[in-house]
This record gives sequence, C-alpha cells and structure tokens, in this order.
Amino acid sequence: MGELQEVQLQIMVQEAKEENSTESTSVTSQATLPQRRNYNWWLRISIYVLFLLLGQSVAVILGRMYFIKGGNSKWMATVVQLAGFPILIPFYFIMKLKNPTASDTPTKSPSALTLTAIYVSLGLLVAADCFLYSIGLQYLPVSTYTLICASQLAFNSVFSFFLNSQKFTPCIINSLVLLTISSVLLVFNNESANPTGFSKVKYAIGFICTVAASAGYGLVLSLTQLCFKKVIRKQTFKVVMDMIIYQELVATGVAMIGLFASGEWKSLTREMDEYQMGKFSYVMNLSWTAIVWQVFAIGSVGLIFEVSSLFSNAISVLGLPIVPVLAVFVFHDKMDGVKAISMLLAVWGFLSYSYQHYLDHRESKAENRGSIEVSKASHTGED
Repeated sequence: MGELQEVQLQIMVQEAKEENSTESTSVTSQATLPQRRNYNWWLRISIYVLFLLLGQSVAVILGRMYFIKGGNSKWMATVVQLAGFPILIPFYFIMKLKNPTASDTPTKSPSALTLTAIYVSLGLLVAADCFLYSIGLQYLPVSTYTLICASQLAFNSVFSFFLNSQKFTPCIINSLVLLTISSVLLVFNNESANPTGFSKVKYAIGFICTVAASAGYGLVLSLTQLCFKKVIRKQTFKVVMDMIIYQELVATGVAMIGLFASGEWKSLTREMDEYQMGKFSYVMNLSWTAIVWQVFAIGSVGLIFEVSSLFSNAISVLGLPIVPVLAVFVFHDKMDGVKAISMLLAVWGFLSYSYQHYLDHRESKAENRGSIEVSKASHTGED
C-alpha cells in the first residue's frame, strides 16, 4: 500500500543525508544546505502536507467503501493500491531537475542482475502485503483496521533489530509495548461479535491478515534498508524513486496475475453492474483509490526533500487519528471506550517512536558538524 513508499523514502533519504555527509565535506555541505524559507517554500510545504494527509485518509476510506457498496474482489483492491505508480513519473523528473547534484555520487552501482533480483523480491513481498491488507480492509471496520496498522512500527523495530542492528532504546521499547497493547485491546472489543455483517471467523481472519500485513510491512522496510546499506550503497533521489517505481511495477504485475489466476476477473462485470452506487461510481472509486495513494506518495516525498524525513514522519503521525474519526461519520463506525483507549495508546506509541528518531537525527547532525569542523581545521592547518 501507499504507506510503504513514504516510510521507505524516510529511511533511505535519512541515511543518504547521514552517509553522504561522512564521505566528503563538499557532499555534506550540499546535502545539508538550508532551504530559503520564503513564501513559496511555505506554500509548497502546505501543499505537501495536504497531499499526505488527504491521500492517506481518503485512500483507506475509498478502499473500505469499495467493499461496503458491493465490491468483493480482494485482488482488484490490491491492484488499485499499486497500479497508480505512473503518476509519480512526472514528479520524478521535476524533483530531479530541482536536485541536479543528487545523482552525482561516486559509489559504484551494483549490476543490473542484482538490482533486478532486489526489485523482484521486494515487489513480490509488497504484492503479498497489499493483498493481506485488502483482506483486512474487507472484513474489519476502518477504525479497527487503522489502529491495528499502527503495530507495523513495532514489527519494523523487531526486524530492524536482527537485520539492521537497531538498538532497543527505552523509547523504542515503550513504543513496542504501547502498540502491542493497542492491538491486543481490539481483540476484546465487543464489536468483534458482528462488526461489519461478517461472522466472528471472518473478523478473526481480517484481524490476523492485518497483523500479518503489518509484520510483512515491517519486514519489507527492514529488507529495503538492508539492500540500500549493504548492496546498493547509494541513496540518491534517482535511486530511491527507481526502487519505488520498479518495485511497484513488479507488485502490480503480481497482483494482475493473481486477479486473473483466481478467476475474480470474471465477476468484475457483474460486480460493477450490482454496485450499489452505480457503474460510474464503481469506476470512480477504483480510479481515485489508485490516484490518492500516489498523491500520498508525492506529499511524503516532497516533505522529505523540502524539510526532512523526520518532519514527513511527524505529519504521518498527525494523520493517524483522522481515519477512525472519519469512519464514524462516513460508515457510522462505533467509537467506543476500547477503541478510544486503543487510539490514544497507538498515538502515544507513534510519538515515542518518532521521538527516538528525533534523538538519533540530532545526534547524527552533531556528529556531522563535528566531522566538518575537524576537516576544516585540518585543511587550515595544511595551508
């Protein structure tokens, strides 16, 4: 789903700023050059924030509406999460023109075969992950689905511990505990008796699939970080966008194969005819779902390159409670005490996780400044 793009970019671009700064003083000065915060800058930031929040919220709401109004194809719901990636191509060239020095790193690139293996492997995982998310979105209320998705940060931390040498600081441990409790609380929610017209069995399937998707999401992020750090060893704007576009190209192909292999494509015409809001609304729902996921991606990419990955992540945190609140008005989901507590714990967990990244980012900046000063002092001494 679209949220994968945003966090992948956060991880990779953050590492780009850190690693490139230690390679040479000139590269560091370019990577950390402050933006002129004039009127146009604030206007761009406002637009990117709007894109991120609207894209994230509207995509989930439209995805749930597809199932509520008569849609039944899990594979079609998976395809629309991925197939909108061509929309990113113009943005790719625009940002490349704005950042012409971003592609001039001296690091040797891996072979085409190695890159293909990475794109295909991660694309397969992303396709499976989006399919599991589609099952969860079909069988769970939007509010419950969104709150369970908060656990993906906890899974990301666990996988990063084994794959990326992530340290378990008090803030990370606090985040893991809070996010785990937040998800467990939903198991005991009274709504589980008959949440969306489905049986308890289907509710359990949706719950398990969403948790599994969150775990898969964390695995994809950790593997992506590992590939960029150990294999590609270069994180420029071009390389990051190549990863997203080619990865989604593979994932879209897999989802299309699943759509035809499962036979669900045969029922799409009947599904469109029987859609409660009409054929036109059916087509518009799927089209706009694909578009808004990419709008979300554009917003997150823009914030990363205009400000920082930390700021982009903070805005995503801000958008967490929006979907459950919208679901109360759009789908009349119940916001009972258990859900309210679960939401507060999820937000608390996100903030704890984000605060740790803030501390790491501040420490990294201090180290970079120290290395620059040492380098300047050594050059001065040589002169």
